[in-house]
Amino acid sequence: MNDLDTYRPALHRFTLGQADVTTILDGAHIRKPINPPFAMDKSATEIAAIAAANNLPANGFENTYTPTIISIGGQTVLFDTGFGAMGHDNNAGNLARRMGLAGYAPEDIDVVAFTHCHPDHIAGVMEGDAPTFPNARYAIGRREFDAWTDGSEIPPQRAQNREMFLKLIPPLADRMTFLEDGDAVVPGLTAEAAFGHSLGHMMYRLESGDKSLLVWGDVTNHYVFSLQYPDSTVGFDDNKDMAIASRKRVLDMVATDGLLVSGHHMPFPSIGYVERHGHSYCWTPASYQLRM
Repeated sequence: MNDLDTYRPALHRFTLGQADVTTILDGAHIRKPINPPFAMDKSATEIAAIAAANNLPANGFENTYTPTIISIGGQTVLFDTGFGAMGHDNNAGNLARRMGLAGYAPEDIDVVAFTHCHPDHIAGVMEGDAPTFPNARYAIGRREFDAWTDGSEIPPQRAQNREMFLKLIPPLADRMTFLEDGDAVVPGLTAEAAFGHSLGHMMYRLESGDKSLLVWGDVTNHYVFSLQYPDSTVGFDDNKDMAIASRKRVLDMVATDGLLVSGHHMPFPSIGYVERHGHSYCWTPASYQLRM
């Protein structure tokens, strides 16, 4: 067992309205340096100051991967699939195993909804030659599917990623729903466009009773270096200008509306709020308010 995994929690489950929400830590990696991929418009001195102000190291960051499961109206929806087998030797790919701790088996998943097609979101959809979630149908943004299928807009550094997409996702097309902005995945769960990190990146909004949650995927990939500095270029983003525009729009929306967020790369359990902080924002993890 990796030291990163020894004592940390890996499961968080709560009720929101009439829905059950579970976040599961698929894995975690320490990556160096910070720039790239983050704060690419900042000097080393500026990055060190930002890190110190947030009680973080200045020589690297932890990247965590957290799929979300929502059960609502008799349907169980998994958002993104983690690394699957390709992560087993590198402290990731733990989603399917850890689902059991939350009372779910892979067979219980009715829908797999993809936010986008980067490896930590799609690689776990297959286990060997068989679907990991054998009873599921699939949902994906139409623009996302078309962009990866066509390939002409995919940046060169994503060439291997595209090969993975072509191997894993088009073969599932006969069981797939293609989503536009505002389409329902199941009653109570709606797709919302947030293009840029990938060309057709989607978020998903849960509405249950008077409660709401936004599964925002990779709108922002780090709770300090990206979220607090939404104008900064991020190396992970496939269309960087579009990603900045989406990041600023979504952060303004969730801060204004006080909207609860599940973020794939936010610190586990990856559930929290975005608060305005001067001319920027800060991430506020949810605490006991979800149990009251």
